[in-house]
Amino acid sequence: MVACVQRHLDTYIDSVLLLAATRAMGSTDGITWATAVMATPANLEVLTDAGVADPLLDDASARDLVLVALGEDDDAVRRALAAGSDSLFGTRGTSTPDASPSVDRDLTSAVRRLSEANIAIVSVPGPYAALEAHKALDAGLDVLLFSDNVSVSDEVDLKRHAVDVGRLLMGPGAGTAALAGCGLGFANVVRPGRVGVVAAAGTGAQEAMSLLDGWGEGVTQVIGVGGRDLSAEVGGSMAVHAVKALDRDPATEIILLVSKPPDLAAAQAVVDAARTTPIAAALVGLPEGTELPCAAGLASTLEGGVRQTLAALGRPAPPPSNALRVVVEAALDGLDPYRQLVRGIYSGGTLCYEALTVLEPWLGPVWSNTPLDHRFHVPAPAGSHTCIDMGEEEYTKGRPHPMIDPEARLEVLRSLGSESDVATVLLDVVLGYGAHPDPASLLAPACAELARPDGPRVVVYVLGTAGDPQDVGRQRSSFAEAGAIVATTGARAALAAAAIARRDPSIVDITLP
Repeated sequence: MVACVQRHLDTYIDSVLLLAATRAMGSTDGITWATAVMATPANLEVLTDAGVADPLLDDASARDLVLVALGEDDDAVRRALAAGSDSLFGTRGTSTPDASPSVDRDLTSAVRRLSEANIAIVSVPGPYAALEAHKALDAGLDVLLFSDNVSVSDEVDLKRHAVDVGRLLMGPGAGTAALAGCGLGFANVVRPGRVGVVAAAGTGAQEAMSLLDGWGEGVTQVIGVGGRDLSAEVGGSMAVHAVKALDRDPATEIILLVSKPPDLAAAQAVVDAARTTPIAAALVGLPEGTELPCAAGLASTLEGGVRQTLAALGRPAPPPSNALRVVVEAALDGLDPYRQLVRGIYSGGTLCYEALTVLEPWLGPVWSNTPLDHRFHVPAPAGSHTCIDMGEEEYTKGRPHPMIDPEARLEVLRSLGSESDVATVLLDVVLGYGAHPDPASLLAPACAELARPDGPRVVVYVLGTAGDPQDVGRQRSSFAEAGAIVATTGARAALAAAAIARRDPSIVDITLP
């Protein structure tokens, strides 16, 4: 095995581009492992754990870019490093090791050069992110704060600053937005329409915008506010600000608020912020009986929230098709009665959380790394249902997010072939900008290996639109041809998994709250 390290001094690259470079290197023939990272102490520790040792790393700092490739021979690692460099620098000039590319070195020079810019995407390590976001707000820019590891107190200060200067502060950890038809971060290609989406959940925003598009409606804006915005500490300050902005927009006829269960006082402040525009709320997993007066209704699933939004516009969504029940009934034929368990392997955090809320009423406790109840945190005991969010930090440390590179989930899928008690494997596949260019090309063959007559049944939810680069129709067809059951929404996929585990196809027909 040959290892090679390449260092670029004082060269900051944001995490999305680093993940793309990692994917480019890892897909090179003859490469067993590769990564593109900033040389932070945590990342250097990952390299050490992977067995990488090189003098170039001895004095590396968090400002340095490091490319690493492990492969079969010198030629393979050279080709991989070239692929990584081309991915990072191919469209903006050349870059050589120990030298930085010719780009703006700070926000001030970038604003000076791009005088018409009105938004900044901040994606720097957490300790520096708040300062850069404050600078961008002072420069009169809206901010998408992609960075995480920003403290709650910094978030509160940033959002207070943004409100004071009349700008958006989307984040921290905001990975999805669509402003004036331009997708930011992980976003789907959707038609313009009448719905403004305010979301404290990234893949929740993506499912909402994709379902709206698929059911004949579109969006005015999608404003991601960060997962903590509706907490008691932050108080929904940016969601309130976003709702007020959409309330003033004549093109926005209804607002859809998307979140995991919020602090109710914060959520009520958001709902009350709209003076003339009705609001529907999809608060995933909201306990039954919770009261939150909304002009256009309250739902506890993403599908339910979108359906209520469309009904308020006079364009009801199509009723659930009986096709899912038919394929579930067929899937039960010949299923070994010993197979009873569900295994969810997710890339989207909100989708995983929603699956837990849908599965547990039918199956009882489902163990997870993001459980509904902390008592059911993995590792799970034998004989338990599990749903794992592989986009969480413990799975992405030193490797790309599973939306970008399916390899980590492929490893888990392969391992499930030996588990004789698994009835259903539940999988989400998220399309759009930033995601893998053809996830079905890798995941569908793995699903086909599992979906043999004596194996578990595979249920897949493909989140996307016809306009996405990957084409949702083509992706769904690939999984169906591989023998998977393909559901139209995340909640329906979870219902199908429960129906198979319970041997009760009628479960898929319920009306989702």
